[in-house]
Amino acid sequence: MSTIAPAEATEKNDGVAAVDRALHIATALAHANRGLTLTELSHITQMYKSTLLRLLASLERAGLVMHRADKKYALGPLAFVLGRSFEQTHGLQGAIEPVLQWLVDQGTESPSFHVRHDQQHRLCVMRLDSHHSTLDRVRVGDLLPLARGAAGKVITTLEAGLPASPTQADLIFTSFGERDPLCGAIAAPVFGPSASLLGAISVSGPLERFSELAVEGMKSLVMGAARRATESLGGNWPLA
Repeated sequence: MSTIAPAEATEKNDGVAAVDRALHIATALAHANRGLTLTELSHITQMYKSTLLRLLASLERAGLVMHRADKKYALGPLAFVLGRSFEQTHGLQGAIEPVLQWLVDQGTESPSFHVRHDQQHRLCVMRLDSHHSTLDRVRVGDLLPLARGAAGKVITTLEAGLPASPTQADLIFTSFGERDPLCGAIAAPVFGPSASLLGAISVSGPLERFSELAVEGMKSLVMGAARRATESLGGNWPLA
């Protein structure tokens, strides 16, 4: 039976820890949506500045982080490449953006598309504003709680799989004042090949416009949009 020498085990653990810390830095920069000073990064990540400088130098060499002329740190060109690769691999933008535009044209609330980010959050990866004069404040790149909101319910409920004989009630989820007491939302799942859950299409806006009649109308439209997106992405819609 092979064993790992203490020095080798220490080196391995140090390497894993360094990767974790580097990803923590990149995530902090992604969430900030602006450049951050070394002091700000130290406060957010709870890392010593000496540790940050060492890791930032490695991230700069890889192109994941850039040190700007204003002395602030921001995501570098590799982040853009990774984002484009994600979209191209999954074919999401080409399949989902036309469906979101279709929802806007039908007069719904503002549509968006959400995917799981981590154990606590979902990420808004696409969003279009409705034609209404007042809107909610969801934007592309926002991290929202996975445990609250219609899109979060879709992800947490359906990631484990569909019921044996799903009905429409199993595929449509609503939220009235859960994440934001002034907002409502309706969401449905988007599936890929092999019935894999890719994410959730939702429409959201001021709660005052979510009357019973409006909700029923939007439920039908969101379900139709989710079905169209699923079929565009090579998935099978679970309802006949």
